Amino acid sequence: MTIHGKIVAVTGASSGIGEATARHLAAHGATVVLGARRTDRLERVVDGITAAGGTATAVRVDVTDPADLTALVDTAVERYGRLDVLVGNAGIARLGPVGDLDVAGWSEMIEVNLRGVLHGIAAALPAFRRQGSGHLVTVVSTSGLKITPSQAVYAGTKNAVRTLLEALRQENTDGVLRTTSISPGYVRTELIDSAVDDPAARDQARQHMADLGIDPAAVARAIAFAIDQPDDVEIGDLTIRPTRQG
Repeated sequence: MTIHGKIVAVTGASSGIGEATARHLAAHGATVVLGARRTDRLERVVDGITAAGGTATAVRVDVTDPADLTALVDTAVERYGRLDVLVGNAGIARLGPVGDLDVAGWSEMIEVNLRGVLHGIAAALPAFRRQGSGHLVTVVSTSGLKITPSQAVYAGTKNAVRTLLEALRQENTDGVLRTTSISPGYVRTELIDSAVDDPAARDQARQHMADLGIDPAAVARAIAFAIDQPDDVEIGDLTIRPTRQG
């Protein structure tokens, strides 16, 4: 597999899709540099990877801070000589009708889901250009493919990222940069825990997620598939969801 030997940075790596991706890539020979805000959980992920014979490093990263993304990229380059892939996975959801006027929630999603991706691009692209290659793999969402009530702003941030990556792809046709959007459907993660304020609605959403959602490892395998392609092949957009999802 071409994953073996790659240096991969992953944001939002302390749980869910990010953690599953880190473990899966490390198990297939990648060196992973992991970023998240919850450093205690991040260190446990690193300890688990190293105990299994892999190579991993933890960096505290809040994607709303450009300096943190720069530190993540610099750690990879300084410690391992380069950065081959940046997996932009960090994201949050605040669900509810637009009429609820959750302005603070809207701003938070824009900061993390959109600006956070831009900060990662700004940090990684110079390194990719210096070394002549690089791959941006960004976790988006099926919420941007099928618009539903209560997810308008969340879906908007995800569609903004999808547009951003496609434009970036067209701007960089010299073979240096590959871009991939990964759009998961229902996945059993902690995303829903802070997405809904009403306790009853939150419990209902959690039960729905438990009944329908797929394991984060399924998304990790999809990310690995995109990374595993030869240098002249780009998986531009990949959707992965439960078979039973409508």
